[in-house]
Amino acid sequence: MGLKSWSLRKSPWIFHLSTGSCNNCDIELLDCLTPKFDVERFGIVLVGSIRHADALIVTGAVTRQAAPKLKYLWEQMPKPGLVVALGTCGCSSGIFRDSYNIIGPVDKIIPVDVYVPGCPPKPEAIISGIVKGLAKL
Repeated sequence: MGLKSWSLRKSPWIFHLSTGSCNNCDIELLDCLTPKFDVERFGIVLVGSIRHADALIVTGAVTRQAAPKLKYLWEQMPKPGLVVALGTCGCSSGIFRDSYNIIGPVDKIIPVDVYVPGCPPKPEAIISGIVKGLAKL
């Protein structure tokens, strides 16, 4: 096992992007950082720049305005990187599927490694999804 793959599994840094969500998934993702779940004890840190991130967490169905930004951020992310579609809207566009401004789910724009369904997904499911995704790296 190389140093890069070892470090990704031990302390993944994540970048969060909302592409048109209702903010329920965003709140649950931030709940993972609270003392109750405390993902920072595993080395998982929310970072402010995609260039420092090992994983991209995307919430919400992808809108027309967000699609080019999502693709640009994915291109800027260091490889190998993990892409997680969070919530029903991120996985399948959810109730916004037939909306005029929605292009589709995240995997229509960029390749997705892990899907975490739920409206909103529980913090336990989010943590489990990230850990399972890191095993792919």
